[in-house]
Amino acid sequence: MLRAILKTMRPKQWAKNVFLLAAVVFDRKLTNPEAMLHTVLGVIAFSLVASVVYIVNDIADREADRQHPTKRNRPIASGRLPTPAAWAAAILLVLAAFPLAYSLSPDFAAITFFYLFFNLAYSKWLKHIVLLDILVLASFYVIRVAAGVALIDVVRFSPWIYIFTSFLALLMGTGKRRAELAQISESANSRRVLEGYTINFLDQLIALAAGTTIITYSLYTFSAPNLPENHLMMLTIPFIMYGVLRYQYLLQVKDTGAAPEELVLADRPLQLDIALFGLAVLAVFYIS
Repeated sequence: MLRAILKTMRPKQWAKNVFLLAAVVFDRKLTNPEAMLHTVLGVIAFSLVASVVYIVNDIADREADRQHPTKRNRPIASGRLPTPAAWAAAILLVLAAFPLAYSLSPDFAAITFFYLFFNLAYSKWLKHIVLLDILVLASFYVIRVAAGVALIDVVRFSPWIYIFTSFLALLMGTGKRRAELAQISESANSRRVLEGYTINFLDQLIALAAGTTIITYSLYTFSAPNLPENHLMMLTIPFIMYGVLRYQYLLQVKDTGAAPEELVLADRPLQLDIALFGLAVLAVFYIS
C-alpha cells in the first residue's frame, strides 16, 4: 500500500521544483543558512502539494487510464491502491504541507494554494484548450520561481529571471506536447487537445520559444542590475545555448518521446551541461 501511494505521488516529478531554488541562487543567498533552510523546507512542502495533484488526477482519470496501454498499470487504475486510501493520502499530504508552508511564509502558502487550485483547474478544463494548455503548463514553472522568491527576503533578484523562465517553460511545455504527439497511436490517444496540433506547428513554436529563451537569458546577463560589473555572467550564455539546442536535438532529431524532466534525468550531455552551468553561475557570483 505504501509503495503504491509513493508511486502515485510521482517523486520523479519533484525535480521540477528545482525552480524554487532560482531565488536563493540568483539573489546570492546560498551562504545564508536561514534562506537555505526556508528554501529547502519550501521545496518539500511544494513537492507534497504537487503530489496531491497527481493523486487527485489519477482518481479522476482512473476509468480512462484503465483503457490506456501503459496508464492502466498505475496503482489506482490497476486497483492496487483503493480509491478511499488514495483520498486519505491526499488529505494527509494537504494537512502536512500547508501548515509547513504557512509557517515559512504566508505569501508562500498563498502561492502554493494558488498552484494547487490552478493545477486542478488545468487538469479538469484548461488542458483541453489548444495553446492555452501549453501556456498554463509554462505558468506552473513561473509560479515555482515566485514561490521561491516568497520564501526569502529578496534584495537583488532580477525580473529578467521571470521572463527567461517563462520562455524556457514554454519551450518545455511545447516539447512535451510534441513528444506526446509523436508517440501516440489511435488506441493510445486519450488527450483530446493533441487533435488540435501538428508536428510542424509545434516545431515552429519550439523554434520560437528556443530563440526567445536564449535572447532573454542573454539580456539578463548584461542588463540586470544585480550582476558583477565585469559582465562575467555573459560567459554562462553558451551553456544555455547548448542546453536549448540539445533539447531541440533530442526532440526533433532523435524523436525522444519523453517529458522534459525525464529527458534531463536520462540524457548525460544535458546533465553535464546543467552541472557546468550551475558551477559557472556559482563561480561568477561567489568567486569572481
